Amino acid sequence: MKSSAQRKVDLLPTPTRFLSIADFTPSQLEACLQLASEMKSARAAGSPHIRPLVGRHIALLFEKPSLRTRATFEIAVRELGGDVIEPPQDVALGGRETIKDVARNLERWVHGAVVRTYAQSRLEAFTAAAPRLRVVNALTNEEHPCQALADCLTMRERWGSLRGRTLAYVGDSNNVALSLAQAATMLGARVRIASPRGYELDAAAASAIAQSARHGGSLQLTNDPAVAAAGADAVYTDVWASMGQESEIEQRHAIFAPFQVNSDLMARAASGALFMHCLPAHRGEEVTDEVIDSEASVVFDQSENRLHTQKALLAMLA
Repeated sequence: MKSSAQRKVDLLPTPTRFLSIADFTPSQLEACLQLASEMKSARAAGSPHIRPLVGRHIALLFEKPSLRTRATFEIAVRELGGDVIEPPQDVALGGRETIKDVARNLERWVHGAVVRTYAQSRLEAFTAAAPRLRVVNALTNEEHPCQALADCLTMRERWGSLRGRTLAYVGDSNNVALSLAQAATMLGARVRIASPRGYELDAAAASAIAQSARHGGSLQLTNDPAVAAAGADAVYTDVWASMGQESEIEQRHAIFAPFQVNSDLMARAASGALFMHCLPAHRGEEVTDEVIDSEASVVFDQSENRLHTQKALLAMLA
């Protein structure tokens, strides 16, 4: 028998792609998180859940290295009854043939593709070339929607709801910050993003997030981490130099040093505030050991929840 969350999912318009949080309506986002919660409980109890991928194959196409994303998607597909194929990078997205031709080939063999690549435009070109293929964004330079799903499930588990909560993101306004703000404001959170001058969220993206916010959700941009953290229910950060920005490391370290999440900054947040990070963390840089290893830290809950939210996502796309 299907769960109440799965029955609700069945009544919603069926998405065929997940390239961005913006591909979900607020109802689809809420339904995905509820289904993920039920799947997590069922797995912990050793109870079988839905297996919508029986007889189907999902291709994992990764141009960027990964621990959490690769492991959790492999497990998710198999627990949903499907099989995983992993074409080598040099033949899948390595330039041996166009990304459009890769998509057109895969569309004849597999049900879906989980793609971790560089520019969002590459992912969009891949998706447009194969309209029957279910496509999931496992990370691009611009967006990281699967991480945002896990983040929101983690906060939902702690608070019951994100409505009326304040979330501070401190650091580079990167792909993680964008997707997190999209999802959290849609769920009713007040999101504050503190970044150095020149590293702020793009104005067009900020405007789109404000327009899609629901239930009192809002977005505030600042250049002062203390302003962002003041009274916040959670403080989130990420590495100062993402993959592909290695040549900027020294410059970024000097610019981002005042944005480190340490005990002083956490003391500005609300009592019982959570500390969040998408991992991997560069300890001693964007966050101190004292904070990431503290009782406030939920970073490994976020990591675990990648599995459950991605299972729910794949079930919705099936």
